[in-house]
Amino acid sequence: MFPYFIMLVFCGIPLFFMELSFGQFASQGCLGVWRVSPLFKGVGYGMMVVSTYIGIYYNVVICIAFYYFFMSMSRVLPWTYCNNPWNTDNCVGVLSPSTNSSFNLTSHRDAFNISELLNQTGKRTSPSEEYWRRYVLKLSDDIGNFGEVRLPILGCLGLSWVVVFLCLIRGVKSSGKVVYFTATFPYVVLTILFIRGITLEGAVDGIMYYLTPQWDKILDAKVWGDAASQIFYSLGCAWGGLITMASYNKFHNNCYR
Repeated sequence: MFPYFIMLVFCGIPLFFMELSFGQFASQGCLGVWRVSPLFKGVGYGMMVVSTYIGIYYNVVICIAFYYFFMSMSRVLPWTYCNNPWNTDNCVGVLSPSTNSSFNLTSHRDAFNISELLNQTGKRTSPSEEYWRRYVLKLSDDIGNFGEVRLPILGCLGLSWVVVFLCLIRGVKSSGKVVYFTATFPYVVLTILFIRGITLEGAVDGIMYYLTPQWDKILDAKVWGDAASQIFYSLGCAWGGLITMASYNKFHNNCYR
């Protein structure tokens, strides 16, 4: 929490404000804005390339979200148990019935020695992991084997691109209206999950673990790096999007406010 807010105050917000001011003043996107200093025009191209890559791969994330949304519309979630055709003998589910193919430590305790138990424990996988790897993705066994095109995934990917198209069909006017929903709806979902979470058994233990500081982590450079990367990711600094969106503002708009 402390590295996050320190990075937010001293790195995230100043860059955020600078890019908004830059784009609003020049009324240019992330490429044209660098006419102020042609030496840095490559930065603009870098922003465009990064945003292109992010847009392509992040749409895949939205595609997976659509897929799981549709697959969850069933009485029993397909990633709950280990008794599905795609599961292996290493699958162990917390909620799995004892009759499925899961590895059961209790029933096998007398049949194996300690070393075999440890080896088997190290190979255990969850039902959700095997559902993801062996059914959703159907990962091939080698990089030279491309595998097959998963038609349900392809359909969800097409749906995600249609949603993007509809959001941008009228340019900044339509995208600005969409933001009213995309910026507020996650908080509604988080509120629902929070209320659900605090009603579960052991919720107090989890909250206390979350709120108890681990001061030794302050000295871990990786924590600070993660905080910085999360700031850049959540605010969108240095990606070109802030400059481009701010270029549509009126020249005397109070972007600081």
